[in-house]
Amino acid sequence: MGIMKRTFDIVLALILMVLLGIPLLVVAILIKLTSRGPVIFWTDRVGVNNAIFKMAKFRTMRSDAPQVATHLMKNHGDYVTTIGKFLRKYSLDEMPQLFNILKADMTFVGPRPALFNQYDLIELRTKKNIHKLIPGVTGWAQVNGRDNLSIPVKVEFDEYYLKNRSLFLDLKVILMTLIKAIRGEDVQH
Repeated sequence: MGIMKRTFDIVLALILMVLLGIPLLVVAILIKLTSRGPVIFWTDRVGVNNAIFKMAKFRTMRSDAPQVATHLMKNHGDYVTTIGKFLRKYSLDEMPQLFNILKADMTFVGPRPALFNQYDLIELRTKKNIHKLIPGVTGWAQVNGRDNLSIPVKVEFDEYYLKNRSLFLDLKVILMTLIKAIRGEDVQH
């Protein structure tokens, strides 16, 4: 499945970049006009075999926000920008990860990459060999609860994906992700 999945990732990423080029440019301009700081936020994430890579996102928080998982922040809402709330609700902040897909740091479907300091998540994934998967923009855990899941439950969904991955499951996850993103479901932060 490796070559087929990689080919699928490249083709879909290029198609989306062309189709979404103008909307992405509009989002970038809105971010720049409504808050200080860069348009793209680069965050250290844990990739395949626990290697650290730089993951791109549209910046949805003020530049002085702490670099920790949002659910660990006190008053995280104080740091989210006005346009950031909208981008997060509909997962539009994830769109720059198309570049990470082209670089092969990420794939469309896989376990979401942990922050470099989410040690509990990294440890659990390593114990279950999930760290051997390329992280995804979306994944089985995201379409089954996303922010509403505890870390152990997320890892159970990641392990299910590890053991059952297929092109059919990937297509199912992508379709479920689109539906949830349009509805703005399961986003708490």
